[in-house]
Amino acid sequence: MKIGIIGLGRMGGNIARRLMRAGHETVVFDRERKAIDALVKDGATAASGLEDMKAKLGNPAIFWSMLPAGEITEQTVTAIGDLCGEGDIVIDGGNSFYKDDIRRAKHLAEKKTLYVDVGTSGGVWGLERGFCMMVGGEKQAVDHIDPILAALAPGLGTITRTPSRSTDDGEDPRAEQGYIHAGPPGAGHFVKMVHNGIEYGLMQAYAEGFDILNSKSSDKLPEDERFDLNLTDIAEVWRRGSVISSWLLDLSAIALAKDTDLHEFTGDVADSGEGQWTIDAAMEEKVPVNVLSAALFARYRSRVDHTFGDKLLSAMRYGFGGHVEIPQ
Repeated sequence: MKIGIIGLGRMGGNIARRLMRAGHETVVFDRERKAIDALVKDGATAASGLEDMKAKLGNPAIFWSMLPAGEITEQTVTAIGDLCGEGDIVIDGGNSFYKDDIRRAKHLAEKKTLYVDVGTSGGVWGLERGFCMMVGGEKQAVDHIDPILAALAPGLGTITRTPSRSTDDGEDPRAEQGYIHAGPPGAGHFVKMVHNGIEYGLMQAYAEGFDILNSKSSDKLPEDERFDLNLTDIAEVWRRGSVISSWLLDLSAIALAKDTDLHEFTGDVADSGEGQWTIDAAMEEKVPVNVLSAALFARYRSRVDHTFGDKLLSAMRYGFGGHVEIPQ
């Protein structure tokens, strides 16, 4: 298939590369010319802008926007929509707010243009590992782009299959491949939003646990109760057979092995919005979310007073997504 990709940053560029490796054609555009040139070297076709991209795409034209949530995505989707007609497909693979997806889909439907929101997880590792995707949109559109989604997904891999899971009970068989059609427009980003809210909670739990371990040598404790614990060894042993093993723990182990004191991180931990949106959704649904809300507030607090746990949060965010700390 042929697809246009707008936004060639940490994830957008790797999405284009993974698609090309699977034999798909990509037409790419970014405001940074060097980002375009890098993809052209890998086999992509350059576009000078959205109109040029439309002219170089097939029928129906498929656009994938991979830009930060907010005004830049709003402007881009609007501009793409102005160029599109019946049967064309507009995909937002960033972390947009799901209610914006619902509104955009309704607007584009007036021109019979289809809108798909793809909550995309995989960070800077997606090129090799594949991207986990939660997709919202009309069945017609999602089915049409399935070859693209299948190429981007991790596939079954070596993960043990879930006992008793059966597609006869209505489960999406694509879930085992690493992607699902979650529901109508907005559903994909809603599921990804909650995914990121959970991510906040998991990361905070690791950060607090390692902070306790790190502080066990404190001179505030009685001398015979102080332990000088090797955090690198603890992270490594927990990776192997423990019930709290995970990719986030793997990233923590990598960071600690590189520098046990995490000197390159200040612990000023950013949040990209999804954590707050998850809390907002919980409030609308009257669902208690003690852990997720505490994790979000901990990030706010980290910008005032830093702990070792905050440094580990920063290290994990850098590990999976290449996220750098807020400049001071």
